[in-house]
Amino acid sequence: MNGVDASAVDIDLTDRTALVTGATRGIGRAVALELAAAGARVAIHGRSAPAAVEVAGRLGDRHAGTFLADLAETGAADRLVAEVTAALPTIDTVVLVAGADVLTGDAAHWAFRRKLDTLLSIDVIATMEMARGLGRWMAARDGGTVVTIGWDQAAVGMEGDSGELFAAAKGAVMAFTRSAARSLGPKVRVNCVAPGWIKTAWGEHASETWQRRAVRESMLGRWGTPEDVAHAVHFLVSPAAGFITGQVLPVNGGFRRA
Repeated sequence: MNGVDASAVDIDLTDRTALVTGATRGIGRAVALELAAAGARVAIHGRSAPAAVEVAGRLGDRHAGTFLADLAETGAADRLVAEVTAALPTIDTVVLVAGADVLTGDAAHWAFRRKLDTLLSIDVIATMEMARGLGRWMAARDGGTVVTIGWDQAAVGMEGDSGELFAAAKGAVMAFTRSAARSLGPKVRVNCVAPGWIKTAWGEHASETWQRRAVRESMLGRWGTPEDVAHAVHFLVSPAAGFITGQVLPVNGGFRRA
């Protein structure tokens, strides 16, 4: 190790309590499982009770609670903050993954404005309300960490309706994260993970054109996985990242414009 003490890289989360929103599928599910494997007690949020039961079962004795809420509803984020802080004696880590899926199912056929309203209400407003509410709650106690989810191409732009929609929503989240880190520091660290082409529900069924594009635009020549994003989140909420705040970390295999 050339004199480097590997034990100094502390990513253990034993005795930590985490809340992961959007934890019943995709990236959120992978994050919840990753943090639990690292020793954290993990509370999960989702909309589907059956899906939440499945994830809770996977967490086993690391499961710290389940909270169900549709964050598209007015006031839902504030109510969720109140429920979480009333139920959990302490929270060390908040990972705000919950986001609107406007690419699959019936939502894929919605008008542009309806998609935009939904993304703004869930990805932007609910994320901001929960980061502010839970972040201030942690800052008034022992501190902690908050991680939001952005999008790597919000920084460079992508053509088409989806590019415009997600650039607006996730670009807002990324900008908010930098400001929230200033507001909540020094006791609460706030960072953002900006995934690239990650094979979640949309990627599993994307056309061959999109499959080729995702691979072509990664320097590593492959799709990312939810677990790739979870590993980055794990690092950012761990003691090893104790001097990192207000940053946006791309997780995209090295994006390249093909």
